[in-house]
Amino acid sequence: MADLASFARAVLRAAGADEESAAAATRAMAHASRLGVDSHGIRLLPHYATAIAGGRVNGRPRLRFEEDGAVARLDADHAQGARATYAAMARAVDLAGRYGIGAVTIRNSSHFGAAGAFALAAAEAGCIGFATCNSDSVVRLHDGAERFHGTNPLAVAVPVEDGRPWLLDMATSAIPYNRVLLYRSLGMALPAATASDAEGRDTTDAERAEMLAPLGAAFGFKGAGLAGLAEILSAVLSGMRLSHEIAPMAGPDFARPREMGAFVLALRPAAFVDPGMFRAGMARYLAALRGSPAAACPVMAPGDREWAEAERRDRDGVPVDPTTLAALAALAGRYALRMPEPRPGAG
Repeated sequence: MADLASFARAVLRAAGADEESAAAATRAMAHASRLGVDSHGIRLLPHYATAIAGGRVNGRPRLRFEEDGAVARLDADHAQGARATYAAMARAVDLAGRYGIGAVTIRNSSHFGAAGAFALAAAEAGCIGFATCNSDSVVRLHDGAERFHGTNPLAVAVPVEDGRPWLLDMATSAIPYNRVLLYRSLGMALPAATASDAEGRDTTDAERAEMLAPLGAAFGFKGAGLAGLAEILSAVLSGMRLSHEIAPMAGPDFARPREMGAFVLALRPAAFVDPGMFRAGMARYLAALRGSPAAACPVMAPGDREWAEAERRDRDGVPVDPTTLAALAALAGRYALRMPEPRPGAG
């Protein structure tokens, strides 16, 4: 992953990003690729480079914070999304150190990748972290037949003593839209009850998928409600565009900023409970959860699958699908850079 990360930073700098923006975007992509969230991993590099080179994303932003007690507002100056959100979470953690809680709204941002990357940054600093954003509409409502919400992720990470953080990173759609694009590139069928065609009918054909289903299948009103929560916290609370007002991620316009919002929160556990009691409580909870009787596969806590995949990929390398390999090779040629040799795979 180190060679791929170095290549990604070089591409982004060549496209017009400053060092901090290139590093933040690469950090977020590497997080996703390492933990097996390939839809948000290194395959996004060509998109990010195009958005910066085209002017949609400001590669050299001036981030401006306004603070009011435990609350802050960030105007990200149309920064790359990871650049803005890592900075916002760092400020939220700082506020939590002072007040026990820190909450930051983000204005004038862009696509930030895997929400779990930013929640995890808080957990690595000893806080409970929460991150969410909205995105351009690709998800129908429950019983709906048109795009309404974005995939609107919710992510939470909790520090665990002597262990990996408890990490929940979920789209409020049945699957992320990037997963549809990934399945198209691989020629794979989608799982049932995850996507719909142009008339709102369920389909497993990735080529015919025009919109996603909300999380919950027959009980999709739950996913639609959670998507609404993400919409309110990220767009309404920050004064940014609602999902149906955001320019499509895929273009064709890569010159106009998308004016996206996001929201992050950090909680310092010691402000609420004795630190030893918190650590012991998390240990008891996870031991009971993982020791719970299983019907078939072993019972896992949120993040267990991803941490196991990270260990495997640290050992074996990050797989990259042929379509992404070709796109990375094109970037190398465009910017006269040496491309690393990642391990081919399903990606």
